[in-house]
Amino acid sequence: MTCSIIAIGTAVPENQIPQSQVVRFMAKAHGMSGRDITRLEALYRTTGIKSRYSAIPDYASASTNDRQFYSSSDNLEPFPTTKERSVFYRKEAVKLSLKSIQNCLVQTNATLSEVTHLITISCTGMYAPGLDIDLVNELELSRNVERTCINFMGCYAAFVGIKSAKAFCDANPEATVLVVATELCTLHFQKKADEDNLVSNAIFGDGSAALLISNKHKSKSGVKSLKPLAFHNELFPEGADEMAWNIGDFGFEMKLSTYVPALIEKGIGQLVGQIIKKASVGEANHFAIHPGGKRILEVIEKELNISKNDNWAAREILSAYGNMSSPTVLFVLKRLLESLGAQNTGDKVLSLAFGPGLTVESMILEVV
Repeated sequence: MTCSIIAIGTAVPENQIPQSQVVRFMAKAHGMSGRDITRLEALYRTTGIKSRYSAIPDYASASTNDRQFYSSSDNLEPFPTTKERSVFYRKEAVKLSLKSIQNCLVQTNATLSEVTHLITISCTGMYAPGLDIDLVNELELSRNVERTCINFMGCYAAFVGIKSAKAFCDANPEATVLVVATELCTLHFQKKADEDNLVSNAIFGDGSAALLISNKHKSKSGVKSLKPLAFHNELFPEGADEMAWNIGDFGFEMKLSTYVPALIEKGIGQLVGQIIKKASVGEANHFAIHPGGKRILEVIEKELNISKNDNWAAREILSAYGNMSSPTVLFVLKRLLESLGAQNTGDKVLSLAFGPGLTVESMILEVV
């Protein structure tokens, strides 16, 4: 048998935060007034995002009295340290991961006792013993389950997880691989009002996605599966300084330059040609693009000559959840799968994601 993604489950924290609310928190935190607030509101309107989710409820209110994570002072001082954020991550990441795993398992007859491999993915928190071991204990997985941790790779890391899972399944016909991508991006809010921080604070959200890849198990009746056919990645070193993720004294510091769409525009056409060639297929029937930002989606649509309607799943996820880093493209794949029927069996899906490096990952999947 050929391995397939037989289930995808997603989860978000309970705090849904409309853009119109979080912008008020940000304006106060940045000490803005007058025209600066007007410009910040304009930035948030142009993101294509209506709401995001956060494990931190504070962003939903401009009132200092309602804060649970940040200080009640206007300037948020004392600002949470990296250690304090790490403690919060460990507690909340486990809870959110368990929710997405539960939502994944209900779509298949496979059981946790049959999981042979666990792959955890995250770039917004690290500790040891890590998320992988916490999940083994919480889920009561076999003590000899094979564990792999994919850390700090950013928005394209889910592709690395899927490639790794496929390799395990290709090597072992009995393998059943659980892949969990969990990010708490909003935990790393930085209050310095430079361009990189303003953009990052405007687009990132929290979320988790879990998928099951197996040779021998199938999805429940009515649930579609995806068979990975080919992968291809490219590294554009000239973009190394345009998208970065560093550990600072007060959390992780994201750099997301406005030049990133131009770099993607430069090489995306050639990369897609390579992946199509590897998969030995014609043009893709469907698209699952990582919504790194509205401008990135616009550039890809132009270069691949596809419409907004062709790229609807990415735009819907961006609008409803923002950019959640590594699990985001799995949210897109799940939304796309839910729209397909039996008549789509054999259709090909082109999926793309981007991250530090500048790295562009791609894969072709078949609907089964």
